[in-house]
Amino acid sequence: MVTVSLIVLNALVFFFQRTLAPGQEELLIRAFGAIPRQIARWHNVGSIWTSMFLHGGWMHIIGNMWFLWLFGDNVEDALGRFRYVVFYFAAGTVAVLAQCFSMPDSKVPMIGASGAIAGVLGGYVMLYPRARIVTLLFWTFVDIPAWVYLGIWFLSQFLIDAGSGVAWMAHVGGFLAGVGLVRLFFRPRKRTPVEVEYLPPGRWRQ
Repeated sequence: MVTVSLIVLNALVFFFQRTLAPGQEELLIRAFGAIPRQIARWHNVGSIWTSMFLHGGWMHIIGNMWFLWLFGDNVEDALGRFRYVVFYFAAGTVAVLAQCFSMPDSKVPMIGASGAIAGVLGGYVMLYPRARIVTLLFWTFVDIPAWVYLGIWFLSQFLIDAGSGVAWMAHVGGFLAGVGLVRLFFRPRKRTPVEVEYLPPGRWRQ
């Protein structure tokens, strides 16, 4: 399963990060993180994809992998493994570019899989808008339609403080990319026609 493989790969890279000294980890992030100033000038373009496997801390990776686990497998089932991989990285690419071109002079590396995962969320809401999602609301568990839950999540990105360090524009760009791209990758499964033998009324009793 691609979703599980992505989670495992992200976890392995994160555990490798944890083995590094702070100075070494900073060098790793600067080398493989997506720096907007570079990307906007089409330098170090490969970091668009390597940045998707780096994370800044435990809450960062746990939150991302939790959302990928919840929504990724359904999108993978709908698209198929190969198309899902292409979809994931295409949405992630749009997410990184959206963030980089929204702040083209920034020298701060951008890391994390959240842009690609936001694309998965956008794909999910298009494929399963009426699916019920159980969530905690005012100390009570309620189930609400996916389009409401993910719609609120999308709108909440615009409330994130610009100085928070969260690449919220990557979330917005990734989500919109997922909404737009999922129909290009989705291929409805063909149903095998059922053969029915017609029996005249007089033969029903035989």
